[in-house]
Amino acid sequence: MEEYVEAAIAAGLREIGFSDHIPMYWLPAEQRDPGIAMRMEELEEYVADVMRLRERYPEIPIRLGIEADYIPGQEEELVRILQPYPWDYVLGSVHFIGEWDFDNPARTARYAEWDISELYAKFFTLEAMAAQSGLFDVLAHVDLIKKFGHRPSHDLSRLYADIAETFARAEVAIELSTAGLRKPVREVYPSPGLLRECCLQGVPLVISSDAHHPSEVAWGFAGAVELARQAGYDRVVRFEGRQRFFEAL
Repeated sequence: MEEYVEAAIAAGLREIGFSDHIPMYWLPAEQRDPGIAMRMEELEEYVADVMRLRERYPEIPIRLGIEADYIPGQEEELVRILQPYPWDYVLGSVHFIGEWDFDNPARTARYAEWDISELYAKFFTLEAMAAQSGLFDVLAHVDLIKKFGHRPSHDLSRLYADIAETFARAEVAIELSTAGLRKPVREVYPSPGLLRECCLQGVPLVISSDAHHPSEVAWGFAGAVELARQAGYDRVVRFEGRQRFFEAL
């Protein structure tokens, strides 16, 4: 974790946030994959590690975050897990449609089982539910369903307008993540069209590299800032103690 902080300092970032994946709380313990998310017994240690880093690196604010999967029907359990810890922000994400972890490269064959238009409708229904749950400060990679390049043949403008309105009504922020550029789709999350619609609806924005390695900290940020400006954004939001503060882009 020290390497991530040192990469942030070297890149000139004004703060860094950690947001490791919450344990797979909705599954029986024996079905949880420790390669995807931390074990439940590691959660307290993770929080302690971030607090320790704050003491070691006083020259940069280090935010305590977590990325939590939204699973319908499991909201109370997620609240129970989150409640004891002093989060600066909680990211919400959708990686599962039923039991299918659709962003898993080993499970891409299942895309052939779907009409892609219906799949997109299902995914964005889950995104809307995540927003409306009130559990999250930021929604991560809000069009992750495109990760492997599957796209409907029809125009998505109406879908984008509807989901952006839902985000705005829920008063949840979204992230502009450069991680998509490192995936088969080769496009930021969200797509420029959805990003513009979110700006029109007044949805707050954070910029993220979703770094899974220290070399990815602040990866592609200059391009992301330009994309945000092109979409109409002139400010971003940051979080401290689950309170949000706006700053000029």
